[in-house]
Amino acid sequence: MVLLDNDGFLTQLTYLLQKSRTAGSVYITVKKYNGQTRPKPRASKKHAKLTSVEHEGESKCLFRATNGKKKLSTIVNTKDVNRFQLAYANVLKANMDNLKKRDKKVEKSKANKAKATQ
Repeated sequence: MVLLDNDGFLTQLTYLLQKSRTAGSVYITVKKYNGQTRPKPRASKKHAKLTSVEHEGESKCLFRATNGKKKLSTIVNTKDVNRFQLAYANVLKANMDNLKKRDKKVEKSKANKAKATQ
């Protein structure tokens, strides 16, 4: 997985979305990031009660994008979230124009068939 700076991530995400226009999908995930790179071992119940309150520093967000072959990620600090969200939204709006509209008639007929078989 490639950890990029915020602007580099947006640039590579644009490239990834443009490559997937003809065929393929891009999966994007966002989650809270606490700065931990390795998993913590499970603690015993006694030790867990003592350390149940963890002090967190500054909250961060981890953005990941993949097309199945290439993986991208970036970490966004709290103070940069608004600027990054605006740029991220613009990238998504510009590159998500090839979405297919759902066919409601097909979905209704499948639902009716499922009800009939029950």
